Amino acid sequence: MAEEKHYMTEEGKVKLEKELEYLKTERRKEVVERIKVARDFGDLSENSEYDSAKEEQAFVEGRINQLEKMIRNAEIIEEDADNSSIVGLGKSVKFKELPDGEEESYQIVGRAEADPMEGKISNDSPMAQSLLGKTIGDKVSVQTPGGDMEVEIIEVS
Repeated sequence: MAEEKHYMTEEGKVKLEKELEYLKTERRKEVVERIKVARDFGDLSENSEYDSAKEEQAFVEGRINQLEKMIRNAEIIEEDADNSSIVGLGKSVKFKELPDGEEESYQIVGRAEADPMEGKISNDSPMAQSLLGKTIGDKVSVQTPGGDMEVEIIEVS
């Protein structure tokens, strides 16, 4: 079974690699030290510090495995200069809501680096799915949790 590709920008991959390095070199050691200290508290069957440290260790190891898989299966989004006016993965799109004209801007990225608070939305999101492949001037109906909204694409970069 082929592993799922994780689409991301070069910047996103570097960010994941830095997180992985931190978890492996620093965080892992901190958790092992917590376990060692908690063990010294005595009876492990009633030791909440030990249980908490073991849970944290499981979380850290799980995140390390997840990051390694994502980096191993990373598909870097390449710049497409020929289609500079078409909304695509890795591009930023600015649109205005119709009819009120309120403008919003998002970069469409892979799931691994999506962060709506930073203006980065996943290519799997309903918003991105509605915008992908469209061009400047297109009017698009976008499904949102609050209902459908109509937008007009005004810039792609």
